[in-house]
This record gives sequence, C-alpha cells and structure tokens, in this order.
Amino acid sequence: MKRGIHQCCFECMQCSEGEISNETEKGSCHRCPEDQWPNNNKCEPKPVEYLAFKNDPIINLVSSISVILFLKSSTILAIFIVFQDTPLVRANNQNLSFILLISIMLSFICVFLFLGRPVHTTCMLRQTSFGIIFSVAISSILAKTIMVYSAFKATKPGSLWKKIIGVKITNVVVFLCSFVQVLISIIWLSISPPFPENNTHLYMDKIIIQCNEGSVLAFSILLGYMGLLAAVTFIAAFLARNLPDSFNEAKYITFSMLVFCSVWIVFIPAYMSVSGKNTVLVEIFAILSSSLGILSCIFFPKCYIILLRPELNSKSHLLKQAPR
Repeated sequence: MKRGIHQCCFECMQCSEGEISNETEKGSCHRCPEDQWPNNNKCEPKPVEYLAFKNDPIINLVSSISVILFLKSSTILAIFIVFQDTPLVRANNQNLSFILLISIMLSFICVFLFLGRPVHTTCMLRQTSFGIIFSVAISSILAKTIMVYSAFKATKPGSLWKKIIGVKITNVVVFLCSFVQVLISIIWLSISPPFPENNTHLYMDKIIIQCNEGSVLAFSILLGYMGLLAAVTFIAAFLARNLPDSFNEAKYITFSMLVFCSVWIVFIPAYMSVSGKNTVLVEIFAILSSSLGILSCIFFPKCYIILLRPELNSKSHLLKQAPR
C-alpha cells in the first residue's frame, strides 16, 4: 500500500480552542497552560500587553499632552501669583484660585499613574489620587460659587452674609467636601485595595496586565461622590449665574461644570463597553478633557483680561458693574 493512501485512512479530529494535538496520528488534544497559547501546534508564551512607554505612539501622545497641559496650568498659576493683588484676581478669593489651579496641575500629572506596567503602588494610588484631586478641585469651585453668592448678598444693608464671609466658610467647604473623599479612599484601601493582575481570559493570544480595582462598589462610591459634588456645584452656579457682572464668575463655573459632568456621563458607558488597555485610555481621556474644561472655562477669560485687557482689571471698572 502506498504511503499516501495509508495516511488517508486515519481519522482527524479538530482540537478545541486553546488546545493542541499531541501528534500521536489518533487526534487526541491537550490544553495549553493559561500563560501560553497554541501557535503552529505548539504552546508558546503569550505576549503581555499594557500601556508601555516604549514604542507606543498613543502613550507618547498622551504623555506629551499631559506635560503640555501641566506647563500651561503652571503658567496660569504664575500669572495669578504675579497679579494676585489686582482686583480681578482678588474679586473671587485668590486662595481658592490657587488651590484650584494646583489641583488641575496635579490631575494632569496623575495621568502618569495610569501609564506603564501596573504594580501594587500605582494600582492603589491611581483611582484614589484622581478621586481626591478632583474632589479638592470641585470643592474649591463650590466654595467659589458660595462666595460669589454671599458676596452679592453682603452688599445689602443689614445682611447676615457679612458675618458668614468673615467665618471663612469657603475654607470649611473645601476641607469637609475633600475629607469625605479622603475617607472613602482610606476605607477602600483598608478593606479591599486594588492590585495588579494578569488577565489571561480576556484574549486567547495575549495577557493583559491590569489593575483589579478590588472593590467595584468602592470605585463606584468614589465616582458617585465626585459626581454628586459636581452636580451640586453646577446647580449652585446655575442659580447664581445672573448676578451682576462684577461677580459673574458663576457663569464660567456653570460652563465648566457642564463640561465636567458631560465628560464623566459619557465616560461611564464608554468605560463599560471597552476592554484591556482601552479602559485605561478612556479614563485618561476623561481626566484630561474634564481638567482642561475647568481650566479653559474659568481661567482663560481671566488671563485674557489680565494680559490683553488690563484696563478692565481695575477697581473702577468693577465698581461700575457693582450692584447698587
């Protein structure tokens, strides 16, 4: 009998996904280990995937954008420090402006916690850091809104708002609202902290190195509290948007919170619909775009006046617009 005819008479059977034939001419199969995959009927190590700094144009682009935005916000902070005694900067509490700008700067830098190979430290810090940073930022914006309203009310004779301003209620608002997020983060890290893991089940031919959030509930509470702060700030700013022009920062705050809320509302379904390293990229995009929205809406108009229209940055101009 010819060799070819002899071979045609053996039955072949298809191995299941993730298995290879042991090649003994009966077709029996065995499964590759979880960290390997079948390739050319051999079990070969799966390549690993994460947001690596080397040879990844997307990561290089994200890193460059983060650094550029950090430098831009640093420049704005320097401008506000130089012109801190001018009426425009003083009108809405320069200390709150400094806190907000520093928070925005830190939000641009915290993006780097999401890049590179996940380790225990970065996994524990990435979500809690951005949650606390944004809570400080939104709390300072809320305090600004309260100050805008109280400053307007304090101009009326016999108003009790003058005493409230004197109590430094804005500092209390920033501290308490930020402390709640810090407490949430501490409880999360104490009970069920995030940790790095090798996801071998998402793809057959590669391993995704990612951060397991530990507690989905804790992560949801962190995001939910941040959303609650943003919603309260948006409503307060919207109600105060029609105050006289000398206190019109509420208009810019309204726009900034509208951008912020829109970004994070879109983030949730986008985050749930992608997998692998794309989930991290979606969150990075949300952090950068929401921070840039706050920076643009609140500080760009002021920088325009400070640098290009200095005649509007005067006490006489503000007094003309003040309520009578």
